[in-house]
Amino acid sequence: MNALLYGLVVVIWGTTWIAIFLQQGPVAAPVSIFWRFAVASATMMIVLVALRRLRRLALRDHLYCMLQGCCVFCFNFWCFYTAAAHINTGLESVIFSMAVLYNAINSFIFFGQRPPARFWTAAALGLIGIITLFWNDLLASGWNASLPTGIGLSALGTYGFSLGNMISMRHQRNGLETMTTNAWAMLYGTVVMGLIALFRGESFMPEWTVSYMGALLYLALFGSVIAFGAYFTLVGRIGPGKAAYSTLLFPLVALANYFLFFGKEALNLLPVSWRANARRLGRKATGTGKQAKTIPFPTAGSYEATTATVKAPYTHKCTVCGRTDVSNPELEFRYCSKCKGYYCYCQDHINNHVHIQ
Repeated sequence: MNALLYGLVVVIWGTTWIAIFLQQGPVAAPVSIFWRFAVASATMMIVLVALRRLRRLALRDHLYCMLQGCCVFCFNFWCFYTAAAHINTGLESVIFSMAVLYNAINSFIFFGQRPPARFWTAAALGLIGIITLFWNDLLASGWNASLPTGIGLSALGTYGFSLGNMISMRHQRNGLETMTTNAWAMLYGTVVMGLIALFRGESFMPEWTVSYMGALLYLALFGSVIAFGAYFTLVGRIGPGKAAYSTLLFPLVALANYFLFFGKEALNLLPVSWRANARRLGRKATGTGKQAKTIPFPTAGSYEATTATVKAPYTHKCTVCGRTDVSNPELEFRYCSKCKGYYCYCQDHINNHVHIQ
């Protein structure tokens, strides 16, 4: 049973990034999050009421569900969506894998479950590995404020997820059913996220396209109802520390699916140095890496060298400065969710441009 729950969590959450990618566009992140959990909570409530599985909760339990909803179904996702404008998704997914560390520490703080001595050595090695893996990203950013902001938001969102794990553990230790507490927590998180979007003056109109609505339904039904149910059940069965091991596989599953669906755009999930080397190897293999090619033509009894420039293809181009992922492979490119349409910007202009309406 535990293996099945692990498999569901890894496969579903390892592929939800595709749906999030498809939701990028004119709809603001808080609105997309609101609709995701609105559909998910409504579905869970209807199913539980129909099956007569929606249990009564005490007022104290409702308050904990409200706190869980804010931690897991509201603020943490807002942190992740906002962080995506500052750092690449590869770094974001690796930081989320630190849920293992957070869960172990929080389990000790809240439940007195002391981690083994070797845990601290493993945690230190893991942190060193993260720094080593993305050291070139840190250098390429020039240590500007954008990178620490993205890392801080991702770490904060991951910690919020961990706190939600602790609350779920509390629910199950008190004999409360996971699906009932999840349904109420999602409902409370949806209300809070809706109030945030309303306060920010966002439009609640979704994008009525097949890709956006399909992504919304996948995130709501599979990424929220099924995956969160499986994960929190796993938390109750084996503890939050071991359950969080599943997050270590998310980057691998996400990257494999990115290659499967989007090909060379998967390079954007890799560290800067890896992306640059991969692109150089690709251009060298295809012959597009040469900036100029000399072709001889016969003229007036002699041969003169005529230069013809072969333009290298690119995947992303900044709408403001015109730089591309080919001319500047060290840059990160992202689409702006507030611009009307699909407009791409480099890391220097994603937060510094006039939104196109």
